[in-house]
Formats: sequence, C-alpha cells, structure tokens
Amino acid sequence: MPTSAAGSKRIAPDRVPSPSPRAVGGFTLLELIVVIAIIAIATASVSFAMRDTNAAALDREADRLAALLESARAQSRASGVMVRWRQVDGGGFVFDGLPADALPTGWTHAGITAQAALAGGTPVAALQLGPDPIIPAQQVMLHSEGPPARVLRVATDGLRPFTVFAVP
Repeated sequence: MPTSAAGSKRIAPDRVPSPSPRAVGGFTLLELIVVIAIIAIATASVSFAMRDTNAAALDREADRLAALLESARAQSRASGVMVRWRQVDGGGFVFDGLPADALPTGWTHAGITAQAALAGGTPVAALQLGPDPIIPAQQVMLHSEGPPARVLRVATDGLRPFTVFAVP
C-alpha cells in the first residue's frame, strides 16, 4: 500500500544497498593521527611533571639564596650595620649582624652544600654584605649530592645583585 511518507517506498530484496567497504571497519588516517597526537601531548606533560627533583631543588635553593643575600644586603645598607653570611655546622647558614629571626637560616632541601669564595675562587669564611653600597666581588658555590651531581654559582660583582649562574 503506497503512502506519501518519506522512506516508505518499498525496495525489492535484490536492490538493497550493501554497506560500502569503507563503512565495514577500521579507522581513517586522520583519526589515527589525532589519537597519536593526544598520546604525545599526554606523554610530554607527564615527563615535564616528573622533572629531576634534585636538579629542581638545587635551582630553587640557588634562587632562594640569591634573594636572601640581596635582602640581607639591603637591610645592612638601611641599618648601617655590618652583615655577613656564613655557614654553620650542620649544613645551615646565618646572617651575622641581623636579628636571629630576620631571615631564614637553613636550606629547605637536604643534600645541598655551599662554599663561599671571592670572585677569583679563593675560599672565604663569610661573605660581606654591607653596609657599604659597593661590596667585594664574591660568590657562593652550591652543590647537590645528585644524581646527577650539579653545581650552581650565586655571584655578584659588588655592584649588581646576586645572580644564579650554571657551572659547566
């Protein structure tokens, strides 16, 4: 019985359309490329999230030490009091000339050691941070136990602020 509704037309059994070979199964090349790209992006983000913790800890400690040295240097100039940075037994450090609670006095990560020196590499017991606006060129070599063992240099030329440098 014929009707006027769409799709109600009768089709003979021998004229039923067969599925195209493409619709049978499989993925297109574009779909595979998109999946591979998503996997690559996820892998890259995980590898950046799992950065070497010892290297990251040394970088943070070097930046923190540079900021602390500059802060102590500014406090020394403002107060007119001689301030020195030196290491103490047990792996910590102190700022002589400042109140005991003025600045932090230790490393936040274990396995970090430091050596104060003049710009030429001559070891010194303490860094002089003021009160004069121009101080001697000096540096602190920071070492991490590793692996991998790394060394960073926190240095100033006496005029510019303390800056972190990678040691090759």
